[in-house]
Amino acid sequence: MPARSMDPRTRRSRSALETALRELIAERDLSQISVSDITKRAGVNRSTFYEHYTDVHDLAAAACTTVFDELVAASPTVVPPLNAEGSATVDLLPELFAHVAEHAPLYRALLGDDGSARVINHLLHRMAIAAYVRRIPTETVEPTETPGATGAGEDPADIPHDPAATFVAGAVLGTVIDWLRRGCPGTPETMAAALWPLLTGTARAAGWGTEGPEAPAPTHIPSAE
Repeated sequence: MPARSMDPRTRRSRSALETALRELIAERDLSQISVSDITKRAGVNRSTFYEHYTDVHDLAAAACTTVFDELVAASPTVVPPLNAEGSATVDLLPELFAHVAEHAPLYRALLGDDGSARVINHLLHRMAIAAYVRRIPTETVEPTETPGATGAGEDPADIPHDPAATFVAGAVLGTVIDWLRRGCPGTPETMAAALWPLLTGTARAAGWGTEGPEAPAPTHIPSAE
């Protein structure tokens, strides 16, 4: 989405467009919403829309930034480094699934079969950034002011190639999408209990220890006997 100065007129236009899309998402699938639908609901013209967004998917990512921020904040991709015993001390998964259940209609519209691949990629990227940032010293991370970035002013716009961070982000988001598709069966606590051991195992295998991302993964040497 284009970065523009947020003067009062710009803020009003963007707010009207984002509110209109959120209202329309509650009524129909994202694939059935056009730019004309949005501008009519928002009371602005098409040229105003294209001053701020490239298309409906671009607007969708912006319109749901606050909700996405909450999802990233509750995500286990922000698990702190493992403690000396090799265990993560904070389980955020119940909060994650409770958040998804609370906003289930919105997430189904954006992440489901008729949703937006661009929105999914946008969210996956931000979750991977969160995973990377939360496990390295903060002084080594260059801040960003990119609009829509998680924790703008704190997190980077991008990260080095980090397969472990991307793997965890993808696993979490994939589980969320599948849970939504199935109608959110079970409780957030049930989902947390099933997924948390897998994620902490990944953290140990990736060496997400107290020393940071360069810490070696624990190894087990079989006995000669």
